[in-house]
Amino acid sequence: MMISTLQTPPMTPALWGLVIFILWIIAVVVGLITVRIRHLSAGGSPKDFGTPDDASLLWRLFRVQSNLVENLPLYLGVVLLLTVRGVSGIEVNGLVGVYIGARLVHSGIHIAGLNPIFRVVCLGIQFICLMVLTVLAVF
Repeated sequence: MMISTLQTPPMTPALWGLVIFILWIIAVVVGLITVRIRHLSAGGSPKDFGTPDDASLLWRLFRVQSNLVENLPLYLGVVLLLTVRGVSGIEVNGLVGVYIGARLVHSGIHIAGLNPIFRVVCLGIQFICLMVLTVLAVF
């Protein structure tokens, strides 16, 4: 009886983008936990966690974390399509890089509490990248 060894598929830029996306979510959650602990240690109330207040770092981190979790399935779906269909190339790699970069900048702008119009621009860039990547994966 011969035992075959499974070959591990290579890590593509799209998969590395997924790794970065996941690690960024973890970093934001760690930041959120840290801010929550400091908030509670300073006598803050747990009720403050869900109170919308764009001036509050706690609220902004909560919204960033929620937004990341909401957008992860979209990117994950595109990565699945690209990987299963074996679609790769310089266009895919470039779009993945732009998408992940825009995703990180989007979060950073939100955490810093900067003008929301910059977030909208980043979101637009991300959706364009996702749409083009989807088309490339399908056709």
